[in-house]
Amino acid sequence: MLIRNAPDLTYADVTPKSVYLDLQAMGIVGATAVAGKGLFDLALPPQTAFAATKLAGLAKSPFSTTEKQNTYEDVTHYNNFYEFGTDKSDPAKNSKNFNTSSWTVSVEGEVKKPRKFSMDDILKIAPLEERIYRHRCVEAWSIVVPWIGFSFSNLVNLVEPTPKAKFVAFESYFDPRQMPQAKYAGIDFPYVEGLRMDEAMNPLALLCVGMYGETLPPQDGAPVRMKLFRLRTARQSASLSRGNMASRARSRWSKSSSRRKCPPPPGTASLPTNTVSTPT
Repeated sequence: MLIRNAPDLTYADVTPKSVYLDLQAMGIVGATAVAGKGLFDLALPPQTAFAATKLAGLAKSPFSTTEKQNTYEDVTHYNNFYEFGTDKSDPAKNSKNFNTSSWTVSVEGEVKKPRKFSMDDILKIAPLEERIYRHRCVEAWSIVVPWIGFSFSNLVNLVEPTPKAKFVAFESYFDPRQMPQAKYAGIDFPYVEGLRMDEAMNPLALLCVGMYGETLPPQDGAPVRMKLFRLRTARQSASLSRGNMASRARSRWSKSSSRRKCPPPPGTASLPTNTVSTPT
């Protein structure tokens, strides 16, 4: 039987909450203490995606809105994640087996210290905060969510952008084997969104690792994404895999032929179609 000491365990070792409860209900969790690692590997093969793990010690952010929050059900079943389908309910259905173990985020381009960050690296950069932000979509709906993370500027400072770095391109992970629905989306992948450097360095730009006190579920951009307060975008860089500091801006969404106005999720208010704002 393999027993690891605590220092050897990493973020990628976390068992999904839903899987643990299923194994417990089947009596497998208790059985592994007797039968050992072999039985556990049969029940839960390595490289399983992780989600819905509690995040402790969260600080309350002064940047939070006081608006009424949407329910967890709203936020996990009304999603823009075209890699898993274009209907709002598709991502929750099609991302259940999304593998986010051994995740890294590569930061490169116009920086002095390019680097790959593991999830363990990211979680050590700064204390986690709960920030209640209203997500504003270009489709003229919005949703209020208690996100968890820290200011993206904390990560940027570690890679030391050069004076040429005027923009940050955020690239979402793309694997057609795990995301076969993407071929029907009508936009190019991997998906890219961008910010000016001053927007990226604004303390309101949140590098997000969770919501509602837990790690992100797959349909909401697990395991790490960007969240921006008061900036209207399509989805704000879900499942972030790469950040590129550049002298020029680019965005996949501007090429899309599939942008459409959708009804707001239950319990939310539509935004005026001419509302455009940026962090201040």
